[in-house]
Amino acid sequence: MAIVSEHEEALGVAPACAALAVPRSSYYRSRRPKADRKRRGSPRALSEAERREVLSVMHDERFTDLPPAEVYAVLLDEGTFLCSISTMYRLLREKGEVRERRDQLVHPWYGAPELLAGRPNELWSWDITKLKGPCKWTYYYLYVILDVFSRYVVGWMAAYRESAALAAHLIEETCRRQGIARGQLTVHADRGPSMISKTVAMLLCDLGVTKTHSRPHVSNDNPFSESQFKTLKYRPQFPDRFGSLEDARSFCGEFFPWYNMEHHHGGLGFMTPHDVHTGLAEMRYAQRETVLQRAFEISPERFVRGLPKPPALPQEVWINKPKEQDESTEELVTKLEEEVSHFH
Repeated sequence: MAIVSEHEEALGVAPACAALAVPRSSYYRSRRPKADRKRRGSPRALSEAERREVLSVMHDERFTDLPPAEVYAVLLDEGTFLCSISTMYRLLREKGEVRERRDQLVHPWYGAPELLAGRPNELWSWDITKLKGPCKWTYYYLYVILDVFSRYVVGWMAAYRESAALAAHLIEETCRRQGIARGQLTVHADRGPSMISKTVAMLLCDLGVTKTHSRPHVSNDNPFSESQFKTLKYRPQFPDRFGSLEDARSFCGEFFPWYNMEHHHGGLGFMTPHDVHTGLAEMRYAQRETVLQRAFEISPERFVRGLPKPPALPQEVWINKPKEQDESTEELVTKLEEEVSHFH
């Protein structure tokens, strides 16, 4: 403002402020003594007593879990006006109390299922998918039970409806065919109505089978069943609609033998699910090694990296494998433990 003062006598306050793009109010305010610059309160502002009264009402037991708009409406119905809704919010914000005031249910925390399969018939995954019927809004339901380690479809069923009783029957028959002993198997599924039904839960308890479920609203906790359904529905022969339930069963009756016996799965070292499930994979692997050894002896110059090896066989399969602890973190923990023991 000193520049404005230099030109004030020659030009006047208004022309000098206009030339320098300075508001005249700012100029005059800068000329006043600092003691006179105290901000005057708004005549509409609540007094300190009124502010305390509003906060006291907001903290009252009957209003403690209600939003300010609800408190405002209740007080008006009772013939009382304290302040506006925005003023209530402003006073609560000053106290750090602007949050969800309603009393709400807190849902339990669900940890990610961490499941390991090291051999066939140790961990199964099952799910139900819809197959379109002959006309709009008609569906058939395909139940599929998959062995996670071998990707072998151990049981399937196509039906008119989704039913816990049908699911329980399929699981029981599949366990019987596979010779499942008590305590041997874990069955994993998502949280569909049939999967969490009491009928299925009681059956698994009677069979001595452990059950686990995906987390709510998490689509990748049951990846193997979802992947198998994609393989099914992306087959070139998969129809847009099935003419009847018998038509769906006929298609699945051809698909699942192909999937189990002929489909070379990338996650199995390009073995078939049947080879891994029945223990033939080691023999197949040895045969492939022999073929590659012979090819290497005939034309070693074609293998720039030396003797080739077949793709490795699966040793373990995880659903949500635990994250490995960082080595630096382990070292830090060890160091802290040593320091604590030194002080003791």
